[in-house]
Amino acid sequence: MPVAVLLGPMSDARVSLRNAELSEEAKKYPELELKFVDSEQPVEEVLQQCQDAVALIPAGNRTFDTEFISKLENLRLIQTFSAGTDWMDKAALAELGVSVSNNGGANAVAVAEHAVILMLSVERKIDRQIDSVKNGTWMAGVGGDRTEFHTLVGKRIGIVGLGRIGSRVAKRLQGWECEVVYYDVVDHDDEYVEAAHAKFVELDELLETSDIVSLHVPLERTTHHMISDREFALMKSSAILVNTCRGPVVDEAALKRALKDGQIFGAGLDVTEVEPIEPDNDLPNLPNVVVTPHLATRALESEQNATANAVANVARVARGEVPEWVVPPV
Repeated sequence: MPVAVLLGPMSDARVSLRNAELSEEAKKYPELELKFVDSEQPVEEVLQQCQDAVALIPAGNRTFDTEFISKLENLRLIQTFSAGTDWMDKAALAELGVSVSNNGGANAVAVAEHAVILMLSVERKIDRQIDSVKNGTWMAGVGGDRTEFHTLVGKRIGIVGLGRIGSRVAKRLQGWECEVVYYDVVDHDDEYVEAAHAKFVELDELLETSDIVSLHVPLERTTHHMISDREFALMKSSAILVNTCRGPVVDEAALKRALKDGQIFGAGLDVTEVEPIEPDNDLPNLPNVVVTPHLATRALESEQNATANAVANVARVARGEVPEWVVPPV
């Protein structure tokens, strides 16, 4: 029977919980055997216990070096629970005949909702309002300059990356009466774009004309620091940048310059270049900046979807089928 291995630190209670959930989900696929291997063991022991694996499911962002993978002759897939796979060398893995699949949009709804929340939080200074009440000062010092408070109605929202998350952001913004434009290197079909109610524009036009720019791209060689000094110079001085994908997509030093120099108005971020963010990083304390701790995905539904998708995909491989949600090796 083909084997899928969940590889993770078994001393971690979260891993134990996920193991139980995976075991329950795997009951739907009698053609598949799940094995749980403790990654905290010596590497040779881990390797020995993974020898019959056709798929690996890493618990956490464990780095798989090519030497380790090259010794697993049956391996065909590394299946992640996350949307991002930037922590793996997909090109090297592809040369070994191993594909990498992400979670198939398991957390897309949660992240899309979080992106909209960040837009509203910056536009209405929600973080400062909450802090003011908790500090016992009610509205003192919060709502003085009414020109800095805005609704989303009539705003142009520019979505960079109209994939599973970006398209859901676009759909949700229809209820806020926004105009949505998008840029993507992927050529989506007309039906998909129409369902998102979005219009394609080139990236520079999106940056120049959008009131809010929301980033939804994977982190790879071509997207590292894709938003830097040049891009901030194109944006409106009243614009807001929202990033819920990966921190290094944005040049953080350039972002801080743009905020401090008034090139853009504000930013809503769930990710930063270094995580956890350094204690001396002044970014969260800048005016009109809201930072959350990379928990946009955090929802019970996201966890349930990721578990179901992971098991279904490794079962495809166990049956000799082609896996879904394979990430290009770039």
